[in-house]
Amino acid sequence: MVTPTLPIIDFSDYRHGMAAARSELVAQVVEACESTGFFIATGHGVAEDLVQETYDLAGAFFALPTAEKHRVARPRPEQNRGYIAYGEERLSRLQGGETPPDVKEVFAIGPDGVPDEPYFQSADAYPNFAPNLWPREPAGLRAAMLAYWAAMDEFSGLLTGIFARGLDLPEDYFVDKLDRGINMMRLLWYPEPTAPPEPGQFRAGEHRDLGLLTLIRNEASAGGLQVKTTSGAWVEAPAIPGSFVVNLGDLMMLWTNDRWRSTPHRVVLPPRGQERGSARLSIVYFIMPNYDTVISPVASCVSPERPARHAPTTVAEYRNSRFAASARDVA
Repeated sequence: MVTPTLPIIDFSDYRHGMAAARSELVAQVVEACESTGFFIATGHGVAEDLVQETYDLAGAFFALPTAEKHRVARPRPEQNRGYIAYGEERLSRLQGGETPPDVKEVFAIGPDGVPDEPYFQSADAYPNFAPNLWPREPAGLRAAMLAYWAAMDEFSGLLTGIFARGLDLPEDYFVDKLDRGINMMRLLWYPEPTAPPEPGQFRAGEHRDLGLLTLIRNEASAGGLQVKTTSGAWVEAPAIPGSFVVNLGDLMMLWTNDRWRSTPHRVVLPPRGQERGSARLSIVYFIMPNYDTVISPVASCVSPERPARHAPTTVAEYRNSRFAASARDVA
């Protein structure tokens, strides 16, 4: 029996158009966004066989010989594309921290099949639409990842409509801010540790996400995702079968004038003695608005008692400032 440590929200009735359930669910989402910035989504409508196929093919990729994975190695530090080997990331740097390298491997993609148009190809667009790198094997990985991407895009559209309603905005408020979004998908492989960790080492160091929101599908094993509470305590984010962990990023926190939370989180190593069988795979989908979108607190989150706390900024400006602080590592 899993003891919930984050709000669990069932989207089934909302998706099926039940009016009373819609108002109740919006209130649940708003409460979660204000209190924790994290919640667990069930009843989301994403096909489980698609998730399992993506998991299986991702596992096959990470099981390839190192030399084969390096055929699609990330070409430049600022590009979240291709294979990123162990030792190349320290996510804590996004928050100005410094830890030993994260104990993980990554395969990352961004928008695929980008149009040959100035908006996507100009200098201002770089590196948001850098080309994806696809491995020769396993066969089917590209198709599965793009199908998974489409499913996440559909679910995130539902979520952003709910967010808009919760902020007293038109339900389609975010649509034209995401129609050329710079979303990203990452396969994260956390191997079973074979040596004692360095002091302060994690599978993924403490950080906040940059974007609008993040959808995480992870496996249950020793050493997992933890979320930092307002008191500074760390709580487990349970891997409930068939669910997604949803968390807000910094851009949503800026948009809501800090009313909604972008919460620090990390992935820990398994406790000593629990290393065997602790390997885990996560699939993470990041929703990032169009790079030229202006982020400014919405009217419902500003008042004489709560004046605007942040100057307007664009997605690109904020992203670039955060990446500059993290040196050669990216989130």
